[in-house]
Amino acid sequence: MTELNDSSGKTRGCHIYVADLNMPWHAHKVLSNKHNITALEWDLPGDKLVMADTAGNVQLWMFKDHILNDWVLIGSTYFPGEHILGAAWFHNGKKTGLVTEKKDSIHYSEKFNHLLFAPSVRQFGGRAAEGVLVVSTTGMVGAIMITKDLQNPICYSTESLGNTRHRITAVDLCYGKNGHFLVAVTSGSISLPIRCFRVLVRKNDDKCTITSQALPSFFLQDGAPKDNSCTIVTHLKFVVREDADSLVIAANSENGGFVEVWELREKSQPVHKLFQPKTLEPFKTVVWQYQSQYRCQSPVTAIATTKLSIVTTLPPPSYVIIALADSSVHCLNRLDCLKEVAYSSLNTSWRPDEPSNKYFKSSVSIAHMDLSWLGCVLLACDTHGNLYLYKLLPDGTTGTSMSLSYACTLLEYCLVTGLDWLDILLCLRSSVIEALCERLDVSFNRQLQSTQQYHYIQFLTIKTSLYRMLVTGQNKAADLSSLLMIHSVATAFKSLLRPSDLISHDKGPAETLAAVITDVITDVDKVLLHLDPKEFTVEPSTLQSLQQLIQWVADLALNLLARLPEQRMQVRSGGGYELLKDHKALNTVRELLVIIRIWGLLRPSCLPVFLRSADSLDVLALLFGLLSKLVQPNGDAQQQVDDGLIDECCLLPNQIMIPQLHQGNSITAIVSPILFYQNLPLQLEYGMEPEQLVFTPEMNPVEGCMHSGQIVDTIRHLYLGKQPLLVKQCTRCGGKAQVQNMTRTAAIRAWDQRWTRACRCGGIWRIHKASQ
Repeated sequence: MTELNDSSGKTRGCHIYVADLNMPWHAHKVLSNKHNITALEWDLPGDKLVMADTAGNVQLWMFKDHILNDWVLIGSTYFPGEHILGAAWFHNGKKTGLVTEKKDSIHYSEKFNHLLFAPSVRQFGGRAAEGVLVVSTTGMVGAIMITKDLQNPICYSTESLGNTRHRITAVDLCYGKNGHFLVAVTSGSISLPIRCFRVLVRKNDDKCTITSQALPSFFLQDGAPKDNSCTIVTHLKFVVREDADSLVIAANSENGGFVEVWELREKSQPVHKLFQPKTLEPFKTVVWQYQSQYRCQSPVTAIATTKLSIVTTLPPPSYVIIALADSSVHCLNRLDCLKEVAYSSLNTSWRPDEPSNKYFKSSVSIAHMDLSWLGCVLLACDTHGNLYLYKLLPDGTTGTSMSLSYACTLLEYCLVTGLDWLDILLCLRSSVIEALCERLDVSFNRQLQSTQQYHYIQFLTIKTSLYRMLVTGQNKAADLSSLLMIHSVATAFKSLLRPSDLISHDKGPAETLAAVITDVITDVDKVLLHLDPKEFTVEPSTLQSLQQLIQWVADLALNLLARLPEQRMQVRSGGGYELLKDHKALNTVRELLVIIRIWGLLRPSCLPVFLRSADSLDVLALLFGLLSKLVQPNGDAQQQVDDGLIDECCLLPNQIMIPQLHQGNSITAIVSPILFYQNLPLQLEYGMEPEQLVFTPEMNPVEGCMHSGQIVDTIRHLYLGKQPLLVKQCTRCGGKAQVQNMTRTAAIRAWDQRWTRACRCGGIWRIHKASQ
């Protein structure tokens, strides 16, 4: 293969690229390798990558500072003369399942269970170690473990899979619930057995040791009658990565092939009466039993199986997806005797008005396939380096689209486990999104208060991403983004406050302030009389570094109040979230204004800056007073707003210049409202942003609002200029942020670290350079 941007053919070799599925045209090269890459695997959290080649090199890579297109080598090792066939990361011991009998339960704690699953390798204190297990063609198994030692970042050890080495042509690895690996291997011939091994890796001091134990093997001839021409076993795959009971085997001939499923079963063995024990319990052994077969008209080139079984039912529902040499893809139901449930081909005409021979690719076949963690999309790669993304209906759904209840359950599963929900968004219809948001909201509000607090940020990001999929949902998405930011700023500001009396652990300054705020006082300075100023004292240098966040709080309050008259004029605002009706959030903004008022007395330069019609106007006091009147009607959001308050809010644009809070910046991505108006499939090109996917959200303009036209840092709320040269860009919402931050007080460092791993919408960061 050549590099993606090479048109001359001078860069022939092996190149590894990474891309986010939401912006697949931005592919970034991690490395080039002179030997063929034979194993490539993401770790479970999705920020590390292992690659292994035909020469025995194994390299472990990771994101540098959690940036998708900036990579750093953790460590590498070389196994001389070994052709590596397969690799798997150590399991971290975390496994959550949906309890089938309780899937309609109200509480997440009953619906989702943390299942007993041991880490592959335990460190001191039982903590999971990080590393990979590799298997080579000679029957060598190697363990590479990441250490915390900067001099020796990795340690490794090797062992033979069996008592003697033997040639291996295909391998698959899966996780056992007791912390062991299950390894299935074949020597390529149908007349030789499929061998299975139980591999255990242990950490002793700074070294790791491997023990391998042979498990029951089986011959394919013992199953269904075979066509004598199919003699080469080409693929092995466990049906579910965390369920070692079922194995898929593919064998090929020149013109066809077959796929079989075999299962581990307990079987009672007859014992001669002389050797029978006195108890009547039968003697049981575990054997592989043939289950089902699917015959193919063309050789099998790739197999994909379910990564994760979400439900706890046994056997788990799962798909087996096979690609054939004739460019066709077949989706088979494992529980229904490998019955074909879906079919596609790279050769079929993609649109009714186009001739089928336009897409005929006789020389192209699919080389590799993989399913997403939730099983909603399939990614395939052909022999020419093209990527194909297919929507799949997850197991257990009926009809032609994902049901509302199943989509809600999957989103709740992502909420509890932290898994990415991008593939769910790709499978939704626009007509169900509002109903899905409401159902998710109702379900979340039924949880215990402690559960809601724990999952609150993740819940807001999921809900925001759903509204961002709708043309009419952009204002709700903006309100939810503001709510998330209010929550985060309040947490950051309150964490800086220190109680003067160390005895009262239960009631700190933040709790005192919240109690005072509940009595609706409209004068901010009267609130200060009820507070101890010593408890709100913070280092002046720290306050100065927080000035942009302080400014954002004031700008938000201004925008909300300026929107109030216009919101009242709307006859029906529709369902969904509105920040102006969330009295709890508005009270949090009032608390922040009080804290800012006190901090302004300590360091006047940290106060928000306003362009006012009269210098004597006390903007903070005015904002606090108007917000207090807005939340006055006993917390009832449905009650009519006072006419006097509306009149005062109408005057705001004449008194103060109102900065624009939400920029309607355009984004080019697959997951956006534009997707619902496209003719599928989309045809995209590496390195080229598709013009047909550009989406510019329409925000309700605030009367008298000042439009700067500049890019605003979504995290620090700084102006970055109209076309900043180098920024971090989120691969989901398109938000931009500074790469290097200059002011480094502890408070602002903690704020930055809050968003280092992911954007506020949950998306991954990538470095974006402005085109000259």
